[in-house]
Order: sequence, then C-alpha cells, then structure tokens
Amino acid sequence: MKNTWYSKNLKPYAQQLRKDMTKEERKLWYDFLKTFPFIVKRQKIIGGYIADFYIPSCKTVIELDGSQHYTDEGKEYDLERNNYMISAGITVLRYSNADINQNFSGVCEDIRQKCLPHMGKSQNRS
Repeated sequence: MKNTWYSKNLKPYAQQLRKDMTKEERKLWYDFLKTFPFIVKRQKIIGGYIADFYIPSCKTVIELDGSQHYTDEGKEYDLERNNYMISAGITVLRYSNADINQNFSGVCEDIRQKCLPHMGKSQNRS
C-alpha cells in the first residue's frame, strides 16, 4: 500500500516502538504473526498514524488496546484513526490486552478468518 500521506517525523518513533513492544504485542508477534502465511509489518506508518501490525495483502490493521485506549481521549483518538483507516480501504481489527492474555487462540482464529479470503494473493508466504 502506498500512503497518500506519510509523516517522516513518525519513523524514529515507529522504530522505537518495534524495539519496545508491549508484552501482548510480543506474544501476538512471536507466537502467531511472525509465522502467519502473509507478510506482516510491525509498527507500520500509515498516514499520520502508526499501526501496531499491518497485513498489506489483506489490507488489515491489527491494534492491541491497553488501558489508555479506554479513556475519553483514547476513544476519541481511536475513532479518528479508525475513520482514517476505513477511508483508505483498510479493515481495523482491535483486540484488548485482556483478549491476548485470556483468549489468545480466539484472537488468532479471528485474524486467520478475516484473512482467509485473501489466501493466494501475491504477498502470501506459502
């Protein structure tokens, strides 16, 4: 995907976020997404936002929500971000940290099911 607008100012921050993944991001990455049959980008800059994970061939962003996402400010920011992603034709999947910790297999199966229709596309690893 080519960004219609790309904030170069976010690049150092995205690189730092890749190094400092949360416990839940590490779990999802190392225990599932790293071997997922699609290319998955970590801390991908899309427009003026940094997505936790982005699967280009599925045009899907995966966001893991910690406590800051449940404040009024966090909810407002997430709504704005979701609207941007949707306007760019990107599906946004959101999971709470509790989902990762308490229903990891369900989260993985949900991601798998959302990407299943895209199997066989050019970025498929298999």
